[in-house]
Amino acid sequence: MDLSLQLQVHGALIKGPSCPSYWASSSSSLSLPRHFISSSRFLLHRRLRRSCSRSRGIRLRRSRFSAMPCSSSDTLTASRVGCGGGGGGGGGGADNASVANFKLNESTFLASLMPKKEIRADRFIEAHPEYDGRGVVIAIFDSGFDPSAAGLHVTSDGKPKVLDVIDCTGSGDIDTSTVVKANEDGHIRGASGASLVVNSSWKNPTGEWRVGSKLVYQLFTDDLTSRVKKERRKSWDEKNQEEIAKAVNNLYDFDQKHSKVEDAKLKKTREDLQSKVDFLKKQADKYEDKGPVIDAVVWHDGEVWRVALDTQSLEEDPDSGKLADFSPLTNYRIEQKYGVFSRLDACSFVANVYDEGKVLSIVTDSSPHGTHVAGIATAHHPEEHLLNGVAPGAQIISCKIGDSRLGSMETGTGLSRALIAALEHNCDLVNMSYGEPALLPDYGRFVDLVTEAVNKRRLIFVSSAGNSGPALTTVGAPGGTTSSIIGVGAYVSPAMAAGAHSVVEPPSEGLEYTWSSRGPTSDGDLGVCISAPGGAVAPVPTWTLQRRMLMNGTSMASPSACGAIALLLSAMKAEGIPVSPYSVRRALENTSTPVGDLPEDKLTTGQGLMQVDKAYEYLKEFQDYPCVFYQIKVNLSGKTIPTSRGIYLREGTACRQSTEWTVQVDPKFHEGASNLKELVPFEECLELHSTDEGVVRVPDYLLLTHNGRSFNVVVDPTNLGDGVHYFEVYGIDCKAPERGPLFRIPVTIIIPKTVANRPPVISFQQMSFISGHIERRYIEVPHGATWAEATMRTSGFDTTRRFYIDTLLLCPLRRPIKWESASTFASPSAKSFAFPVVSGQTMELAIAQFWSSGLGSREPTIVDFEIEFHGVGVDKEELLLDGSEAPIKVEAEALLASEKLVPIAVLNKIRVPYQPIDAQLKTLSTGRDRLLSGKQILALTLTYKFKLEDSAEVKPYIPLLNNRIYDTKFESQFYMISDANKRVYAMGDVYPESSKLPKGEYKLQLYLRHENVQLLEKLKQLILFIERNMGEIRLNLHSEPDGPFTGNGAFKSSILMPGVKEAFYLGPPTKDKLPKNTPQGSVLVGEISYGKLSFDDKEGKNPKDNPVSYPISYVVPPNKPEEDKKAASAPNCSKSVSERLEEEVRDTKIKFLGNLKQETEEERSEWRKLCACLKSEYPKYTPLLAKILEGLLSRSDAGDKISHHEEIIEAANEVVRSVDVDELARFLLDKTEPEDAEAEKLKKKMEMTRDQLADALYQKGLAMARIENLKGEKGDEGEEESGQRDKFEENFKELTKWVDVKSSKYGTLTVLREKRLSRLGTALKVLDDLIQNENETANKKLYELKLGLLEELGWSHLVTYEKQWMQVRFPTSLPLF
Repeated sequence: MDLSLQLQVHGALIKGPSCPSYWASSSSSLSLPRHFISSSRFLLHRRLRRSCSRSRGIRLRRSRFSAMPCSSSDTLTASRVGCGGGGGGGGGGADNASVANFKLNESTFLASLMPKKEIRADRFIEAHPEYDGRGVVIAIFDSGFDPSAAGLHVTSDGKPKVLDVIDCTGSGDIDTSTVVKANEDGHIRGASGASLVVNSSWKNPTGEWRVGSKLVYQLFTDDLTSRVKKERRKSWDEKNQEEIAKAVNNLYDFDQKHSKVEDAKLKKTREDLQSKVDFLKKQADKYEDKGPVIDAVVWHDGEVWRVALDTQSLEEDPDSGKLADFSPLTNYRIEQKYGVFSRLDACSFVANVYDEGKVLSIVTDSSPHGTHVAGIATAHHPEEHLLNGVAPGAQIISCKIGDSRLGSMETGTGLSRALIAALEHNCDLVNMSYGEPALLPDYGRFVDLVTEAVNKRRLIFVSSAGNSGPALTTVGAPGGTTSSIIGVGAYVSPAMAAGAHSVVEPPSEGLEYTWSSRGPTSDGDLGVCISAPGGAVAPVPTWTLQRRMLMNGTSMASPSACGAIALLLSAMKAEGIPVSPYSVRRALENTSTPVGDLPEDKLTTGQGLMQVDKAYEYLKEFQDYPCVFYQIKVNLSGKTIPTSRGIYLREGTACRQSTEWTVQVDPKFHEGASNLKELVPFEECLELHSTDEGVVRVPDYLLLTHNGRSFNVVVDPTNLGDGVHYFEVYGIDCKAPERGPLFRIPVTIIIPKTVANRPPVISFQQMSFISGHIERRYIEVPHGATWAEATMRTSGFDTTRRFYIDTLLLCPLRRPIKWESASTFASPSAKSFAFPVVSGQTMELAIAQFWSSGLGSREPTIVDFEIEFHGVGVDKEELLLDGSEAPIKVEAEALLASEKLVPIAVLNKIRVPYQPIDAQLKTLSTGRDRLLSGKQILALTLTYKFKLEDSAEVKPYIPLLNNRIYDTKFESQFYMISDANKRVYAMGDVYPESSKLPKGEYKLQLYLRHENVQLLEKLKQLILFIERNMGEIRLNLHSEPDGPFTGNGAFKSSILMPGVKEAFYLGPPTKDKLPKNTPQGSVLVGEISYGKLSFDDKEGKNPKDNPVSYPISYVVPPNKPEEDKKAASAPNCSKSVSERLEEEVRDTKIKFLGNLKQETEEERSEWRKLCACLKSEYPKYTPLLAKILEGLLSRSDAGDKISHHEEIIEAANEVVRSVDVDELARFLLDKTEPEDAEAEKLKKKMEMTRDQLADALYQKGLAMARIENLKGEKGDEGEEESGQRDKFEENFKELTKWVDVKSSKYGTLTVLREKRLSRLGTALKVLDDLIQNENETANKKLYELKLGLLEELGWSHLVTYEKQWMQVRFPTSLPLF
C-alpha cells in the first residue's frame, strides 16, 4: 500500500497543498502476518554493549555486563577509488532510492567518509551557510577528547572549537595539598622525591608551591601504554645488554687470569662476578614497566592557578622535560591551552585545578572514541569541507565519563559531574554514546537528573540506542529506555558502504545496521526515536599516530543526529524560534523518512531517518504552538501497577485475548511556564487514531487540558497470525492536523508459535539468506523446558558464510536473557548449539547472515533450523545449606520427555562478610559536585580490613549496589584495595573484578556519593563480602535422608519419565573440606546442574559444562570452641608462691618498661633511669636486657646517630654477656623431645634465649655497619677502620653459629657484609633472594638497600627502573577517588 493510500485509510488529515506532509505513517496492512522477514540486508561490524561476546575494536573490560562506548573501530587504510557516478542515502525519497551499478568518484568517496547527505544536512548548510551550528554548544559525554586532533581547533566562523575539557571521573586527579617552599637556589622537592628547579620568571606572590605526582601510565590508554612500553623496553634492553656484556667480559678476564680457583677468597670473587651476570640476565626476565612518574607543581600567580609538569622520566634526552622549561597551563576554559607529555607518546593533556589548588586534574582521553564522536558532530576542515562534521560551526565541551582506571567504563560520579558541567556551561545539547542493558526502563538517579535538566533548562539530550541487535527489546539505557532522551539507531547508506567500508558490492538501498538495537522497551515504549548514519571516518587522537579512523556503531549515529540538531538550533536561535527539547523531538519524529516497508520496522529505525531540512521547516511553521511534552502512562484497566509507556503483549495468554487499557495523557510544560499565559489557556481538541482499528480501538476525540486526561484503549489480537505486529495510537490536533501526531502510544504484539508435539521439536525449513538478511521466529517455550538444543544446517552456497544466532527472553525485573553465537560455515554443513530457556516465556530466535559474508555472490544460503526443548524441573532453583548436618531434599521431574537426571553440585568460591571499621561522611567542596538544584553532593568513605593467609584472587561483592549504573537510585560507588604501604592493588566500581593479591593485610576503602545525607547515614554499616576462589568441593548426593551422616545410599543418576517425580538429598560439605580459618557467617557458593546434553557423550564434571545451572550456597556454622589451654593455666608446682609472685612482679616491670614512650628528652631520661634501676635489681637477666635493646631500636629521631648506634652496640653486648653460650649450645644440641610440661617450658625458654642472643648479635652488626657508613660520609675513617672490620667479622661469625644468616630475618646483615667486602654482585643476589621470599608486605628498607647497591654498581638503567617501582610499592599517599 503506498503512502497516500495508507494516510487515507488511517485518517490522517493531510489534504492538498495547504497541509504539507511533514509527517507520515509507514504502516501498511497490519493484519497480515509478518512471517518474521526483516528488510535489513546489510550488517556492518557488530558491536554490542553489556553481555557482548562479539565486540570488535574498543575492548570490553568486563566479562559479562560491561558498559562501554557503543561502537567498534577499524583503522582507515588507503583504498583505490574508482571513478564514476555518485550515490545517495537510502530508505525512501528520491535521494534514498535504489542505486543500481553504484559507483563512487573522489568527491562522493570523501563525502561518504563523513555522511551528511543521508540526513540532508549538506543541503541545509548549502541553503543556510550561517546556520551550520554557530551559536550552539554541545557537551560530549564520552571517553575524553584530544584537543590536538585534526579538525577540532576552530569553528567555521573562527571561534575556538573547544570551550572546555573536563575529566568528570576523577581518574586524572592528583593530590596537590602538600605545600613546599623553594630554597635559595630555586629548588623544591617534588612529591616523587625528586629535586625540581622552578623557573625564576614564574609569578608566585605567596612563594607557595603545591606538589603532587602520578604514574603516567595511569593517564594513558591501554593501547598507548602498550606502544610506549615497547619503545621503552627496546631502549632498556639495549642498556641491559650493554651491562651484561661488560659483566661477562669481566668474568671472562678473571677466568683467563685464574685457570684454577682454589683459594677461598678467589672463589668468592668469582662467585661475585657470576652473580652480577646472573642478576642482569634475571632482570631482563623479570622486567615489568609500571611507567615513569611525573611531578606536578601548582601555584597561584595572583590571578589564576597555574600548573607545570616535570616529564624528564619520559624523555631519553636528560635536558628535555624539565619543570623549568614547561609552559605553564591554567584551567582549559580560561586560555584553551594544552600540553603534550613527550615526543614518544604524543599524548595531549589538559590541566584543571580545583578546591583552591588542593586537587589537580590532568585530563587525557581513555580511548579514541570520544574524539571520534566529537569529530562527527562538529569537525571543521577548512582545507576539505567534505570531511567536515555535521555542524562545523558548533562549539563543544568535552566531559570525560569513561574512567581511565576502569578501561574507559563510565561511573556514576562521571555522569553526575558531566551533567553539572553541561549546565554550568549553558550547553544546548548533550551527546552521550555510552550505555548498557537495564532491568528497569526510564528509572534511576541519572535518568532523574537528566529529566530535571531537560525540563528546567531545556537541555536536549541525545544518546545511542545500543548495538545489541538484531533481536527486539535490546535497546540499552539510557539512550533507548529514557523518555527525556532522544535515542538514535544506526543507519547505513550505499554510499557509506562503498566508501567508508570499502565493500565490493554495496547494498542496493539504505537500511539499518543489523547490530543496531531494537525496541520496544520492556514497558512498551518504542525505544528508538530516530535513526542517523552509524559509521564515519572521523578525527582521532594524535597518540594513535593517525589523523582519522573508521568507527561504526550507534555511538556514531548519535553524534550525527546531535550535529544535525545543532544545525536546527543554530537556525532557531538566529530566527528567534523558541528552543525546546519537546518541539525539537516532535519535529524530528514527524519529518523523518521511514526506513523499510513494514510497520514493525519502526521497532528497528524509530520514526525513520531524520531529515534536517524538513525538520527546520516544521519548526518554523509551528513555532507559535505550546512547547509541551505529552507524558504517557498506560495501565491495564483495573490495575494501578505496573505503569508503562506503551502496550507490549508478548507472553502467554495476554497476546491471545482482548484486553482493555487505560491511557493517561499529561501535558508537561517547562519549569517556569506562566500559569495565566500558558497553563490555563492550554486546551487541545485531539482526534485519536489507531493504525489498525481492527486490532486497536480508541475513542474518536479527546479534549486535553493542562491537568491531563485519560481514555481507554481496547486491544484485540485474536485474529493476528504468528509473528510480530506493530501498531500505534496517536493524537492529532483537530485545528492543525498538519502538525502530525502530538503523541504516539506504541502497541507491540508478538504471537509466538506453540510447540504441541512430543517430544517438543520445532523446525524452520528452507530459510533463504543473503548478505545482511535477518530471520526472526518467536516460540512459546513449552512448560517444563529449561534448555534447548538446536541444529543449524546450511546448504546452497559457494563462498564462506558467517552467521549470528541470537535468542532472547524477557522476565520481570531482569535484564533481557540473551544467548548469542557467531558461527562460520566454510562449506554446507551442520552445527549444534545449546542454550538456556525459561519455561512458558516467549523466546525470540534471530538469525542473521553477517553483512560482509557472501557479498558479491549470487548464491543465497539455505538454512534449516531445528530446536528441541529439554527440561529437568526442580522444586527449588536456589539451594541454601544452612550450616547444619541436615541435607536438602530436591524433587525433580521431566514434563516434556524422558531425561537423564545427572546432578552435579560444586562449591568453588567463598564469600567472607566484613563490616566497616570506619565511616567518614563529608561534604564535597568543589563546584563540580553541586547539582542543578543547588544541593551539594556528599561522600561517604567506608573502610574495611581483611587479611589473606595465602595469595589469592579476590573480588569485593556488595549485594545492594553491584551490577547497576543507570537503573539505580544510588549515585556512585568506587573502591580501592591497598596494603600497609599504601600500594593500590585493585580498583573498581559497580562491576567488581577479581584481582590477584599476595599474602598479607589489606585495607579496602569504599567511596559512595549522594546528596541525601539520610541515605548515606543508612549505609554506614554496609556489609561487604570479599569473594575468593577456593578448591572445588564436590557435594555428595544421596537417596536416603541419613545418607550424608551414614555414608549410605549414594545417588548418581536416574532416568526421569514424563510426569513422574523423583527426589534425592544434597548433603552439606564435610567439615574437613571447609577452608581453614573460615569465619562464622561466611558463605561458600557454587552451582548445581541436573540435566545433560543429548549430543554430548562426555560426563560433565562441572555444572557449567551443562546448559543450565543454578546457584547453591552453604553458610559456614560457628567454629568449634577452643580447648582450655591447661598448660598455660596450670600452677607451677615446683616453685613456691613467693617465688612465683616475684617472677610476676619482675615480668610486669619489664612489660611496663617496654610500654614507656620515648618521644621527648624528658621521657627518654625517665626511661634510662628505670633501665638502670631494673638492671641493678635484675643483673644479667637476658629478657630485661633484650627489652632495653628493643627500646633503643624503637627511637627514630636520634640526633647524634653515631652515638645512638654505639649505644645500641653496648646494649647488644650486655645481652650477649648475659647468656651462658656454652650451656645454651649444649641444650640446643640435645634433640630429645621434652617428656613433661616442665621440660617443655625449659625448651621454650632456651629457644627464646637463643633468639634474643641472635637478635642482639644481628642488631650489633647492623649498628657497626651504619657507624662505618656515617664515618665514611663524614670522612672520619682512620686507623680504627681495620679493627672495626675485625670486630664486625667476629660478630658475624658468632651469629652464624646460631642462625641461618641468609634467612629473611637476618639476611640484611649478610648483604651489608658482602657490600663491606666489595662483593656487590653477591650482595645483590642475597638481597634479591630475601625480597623474593618475603611473605608479608614489602619491606621498604630492603628496596632502599637494593637501590643503593645498584647506584654503587653504576647500573643507571636499573636505578631508574627501581626508582619507578618505589613509587608503585611505597607511594606517599593513597590516590584520590
